[in-house]
Amino acid sequence: MPDRRKRKHGRLREADRQSLGETPGRWETLLSTVDHEEFRAFIRRMCAEGLATDPNLVRPARFWGRLQHPTTYRVSVFVPAPA
Repeated sequence: MPDRRKRKHGRLREADRQSLGETPGRWETLLSTVDHEEFRAFIRRMCAEGLATDPNLVRPARFWGRLQHPTTYRVSVFVPAPA
C-alpha cells in the first residue's frame, strides 16, 4: 500500500508531540555508536539505574547504513527548556 509508512510515522510523531504536551525543549544525544551490543548495554544500564523513568522522554534510534556508511545507533533524551 502506498504511503502506509508515511501515515504510520505521522501518527507516531503526533503521539510523541501529544505525550510531551508541546513542552519546549530539545533532544540531547547521550550515545551514538556503530556497535549494536554497546547500544543494547547502554539501554539496559539506563533502565537498571533508573535513568529511563519515562519512556516517552527517551528516544532510541537506528540509522540504517549502506556500503560506505555503517549502521549507527543513537540514544537521545528530551531536555525541557528552563522556565
